[in-house]
Parts: sequence; C-alpha cells; structure tokens
Amino acid sequence: MRCPVCKVPMIIVEHEKIELDYCTKCLGVWFDAGELALLLESLDLQVGELNISDIMTMPEKAIAEKKRRCPVCVKKMRKAAIGHEPEVVIDVCPQGEGLWFDGGELSQVIKQHVDKSSDESGISDRVVTFLGEVFQERE
Repeated sequence: MRCPVCKVPMIIVEHEKIELDYCTKCLGVWFDAGELALLLESLDLQVGELNISDIMTMPEKAIAEKKRRCPVCVKKMRKAAIGHEPEVVIDVCPQGEGLWFDGGELSQVIKQHVDKSSDESGISDRVVTFLGEVFQERE
C-alpha cells in the first residue's frame, strides 16, 4: 500500500494482532475500517465517537490542506475533525475503507481519550510507550 501523502510504499506494523500501515517517511498511519476501535480497545480506552461510521457522518472540515486519495479505493478522502482542545483533522475514505492520521495526530487523539483522573491502571504510560515505539511524533 502506498502512502497518500508521500506516495512511497508503507510498512506493516502489527500490534495486538492489528496490522496497520505506517509511512516511515512522513510518519503517517492508515487504519483499515475497524482497526482504530480495535487499537483503542486493546489499550482499554473507550471508543466513543472514534468508530469509522460515526466519523463518516461528521460534517466535512473546510481547511486549506489538499485532499488526499484513499490508498485502498483511490477516491478523494474527506477531512473530519475529531477530538477536542485541539481538534485533530484526519482524512476519511468516503467509501468507509479507513482513516489516515498524519504523523503525531494519532498520539494527540489517544492522549485526549485517556482520563487522567481515572488512569489507575497506567493506560497513559502504556499509550505513550506504544506510540513512542511505533508511531513516533515529529519533533
């Protein structure tokens, strides 16, 4: 599969039997439909509004960033704002094939979903460790 940003082949990263496509050049990550929910569940986080069917029904976010093509169906993807303070704008396949996160966006979204006051099981530490090892943020 080719990166929708760089157009280079992506590598497959496996975590908890979830195979994700990762671009080593721009640090973006592609989630096939359902994989984001599986990842969040594996980290004991609430899926909430982060399933693809809910994201697909969100209004499109108007931003200047060029629309990218889905690496699966090659149709132009929609921009959707998820998360809060700040919103994270991701690319969503209009056919429901999956979601694209630019480098660092996945980390922002997951950190927003960790409730610091009830993080007795060390989820935030596991998330930070996992993201640091696999989906590095740009500095």
